[in-house]
Amino acid sequence: MPLTESKYIWMDGEFVPWKEAKIHILSHVIHYGSAVFEGIRCYKTEKGPAIFRLKEHLDRLYFSASIYHMKISYTKEQIINACKEIVKINDLEEC
Repeated sequence: MPLTESKYIWMDGEFVPWKEAKIHILSHVIHYGSAVFEGIRCYKTEKGPAIFRLKEHLDRLYFSASIYHMKISYTKEQIINACKEIVKINDLEEC
């Protein structure tokens, strides 16, 4: 599936236009690959877009971060709300 450019992404707690989302060249993640990742899907349903098992995905994300002693700056509730809102403001049916 080809990458589709969205209108916005959620970055550092804010909704940022896709083309304005940038990180600093000295970011630790660029040089050392420090990251945790959780693939989350949103499916088109008869009732509208539905993010598949969002809570379970975030539980795994937080667990992975804890193993690496990474602090996530946002609560699970904040990330849940951001996931729902980013789907909404980008008018996505699936993603």
